[in-house]
Amino acid sequence: MNILVIGANGQIGKQTVALLAKNANFNVVAMIRKEEQRTALEQLGAKVIIADLEDDFSPAYSDINTVIFSAGSGGHTGPEKTIAIDQDAAIRAVHYAEQNGVSHFIMVSSVWADQPENGPESLHQYLIAKGNADKALQQSKLNYTIVRPVLLTNEPATEHISDYTTGPMTITRADVALFLSTIVDNSKTYKQTYTFQNGDTPIDNYIK
Repeated sequence: MNILVIGANGQIGKQTVALLAKNANFNVVAMIRKEEQRTALEQLGAKVIIADLEDDFSPAYSDINTVIFSAGSGGHTGPEKTIAIDQDAAIRAVHYAEQNGVSHFIMVSSVWADQPENGPESLHQYLIAKGNADKALQQSKLNYTIVRPVLLTNEPATEHISDYTTGPMTITRADVALFLSTIVDNSKTYKQTYTFQNGDTPIDNYIK
């Protein structure tokens, strides 16, 4: 299986690449923006493609079976960059996947993407952008999985998650990456949206 990770230099993306590259059945293609990021991803075991999310990045889809979109504009950019990356680039990524016959598209979104009014005011534009990208994916012809983690931390993986209920719950980026690496070839996740936090269920047992 050939897996394209978009946003591979991000914190979740890089950890996902590392996990996927350990599986001999997976060929991992890491899409990054800067040449100086290449060596670190190649050392993890990925093939690297340099592309700009604000330009045509469709060539990255050659012979790809599964796409993981984990790119984000970051917390220090303005609303224009948020729209450009978290919404417009994500929607183009979906369209490219349709055009290239991708089997499975996994979108890393966010809690409250479907209800931005319930999230912090400071994240309102970001959540709207994420929600619009999710809607485009849901309306596509793709087998999709939408992953909506709660507030992210940099703690080590717990390997346990649960459905998000209420409250300011958290999840480690390492656990999000672990979840992504376990669902790339799981058809039970098709057409599903998962909103989760750290919890009591082993990740391997979370998908029924």
